[in-house]
Amino acid sequence: MRDAVEAAGEQAQYLSFRIDGIDYAVPILKVREILQHEEITRVPGTPPSVRGVLNVRGAVVPVVDLAVKFGGSASRPGRFTCVLVVEVEVAGGSLTLGVLADAVNEVVALRPDEIEPSPSFGTGVSVEYLVGMGKVGRGFVLLLDIDRVLAAGDAEPERAAEPVAEGQVDASVEAGEQPEAAAPEAAAASAPPP
Repeated sequence: MRDAVEAAGEQAQYLSFRIDGIDYAVPILKVREILQHEEITRVPGTPPSVRGVLNVRGAVVPVVDLAVKFGGSASRPGRFTCVLVVEVEVAGGSLTLGVLADAVNEVVALRPDEIEPSPSFGTGVSVEYLVGMGKVGRGFVLLLDIDRVLAAGDAEPERAAEPVAEGQVDASVEAGEQPEAAAPEAAAASAPPP
């Protein structure tokens, strides 16, 4: 019996969830609760990965779309979409944030020998965001360093708008859209005549 307790003590529990067809996991102790998806209030001027805020029992909780943070397209709410409310450690203490997930899978218990080092390529996620890959059945789940992923001041991927003339604000960036070829034309049109 004692051996079983010691073996269980070596395992770490993770909550696995799916984003854009990929399975991720975070330590279960980082997750405060799982909320059913509801209307998120958009906040102008936030980075593209911040979808807005939710009211969680009177507290304002920013909601981050990791699909965008990792350089993909914005998540589209579906039947199983939910928000993971997580507690992250930042330089100034702890912070409560929401993470948009396409679906929650399960709680997985992983021993140290079931966690492989992060590969340097092929995951679509920066290696600095990963602590490893957990072996689950015949596949893997990407183990996120959620504190690092959600760190304040972290640069967004190269999805930001093209530069605009000084003093101007690109309305499509505030609306969360990703302008493409129109941005340079707009900047050229706003330049003073020669």
